[in-house]
Amino acid sequence: MNINALGSLSDAEVLKELGERVARHRLNRNETQAAVAREAGVARRTVSKLETGRVIDIQSLIRILRALDLLDGLDQLIPAPPVSPVALAEARGRVRERARGKRGTAPADQPESAEWKWPDQER
Repeated sequence: MNINALGSLSDAEVLKELGERVARHRLNRNETQAAVAREAGVARRTVSKLETGRVIDIQSLIRILRALDLLDGLDQLIPAPPVSPVALAEARGRVRERARGKRGTAPADQPESAEWKWPDQER
């Protein structure tokens, strides 16, 4: 089945396709459902349910995929999202473009209470 065609399938059809693929991988490895179940730490019935397109819990799916050395395929199923430009900019921090000075402090040569004047007004 074409990967791009999966989007047009119903949930039940996707589960059936997933189960058939898992069964083909298992058979290509020449392993029984019982052997995969034992390695995955699940019941043989769980492997059978998966292969026939019935619903199983996500943890069992992960265990079965790991037992069949298919867990790395999850990266293709749900690729890691790229870092957004905004997150990248925030991670780098900002480059200072100007100084703002210290707030709330008066110059050392001028008392805090003095009113500020232009130098030519100080006569």
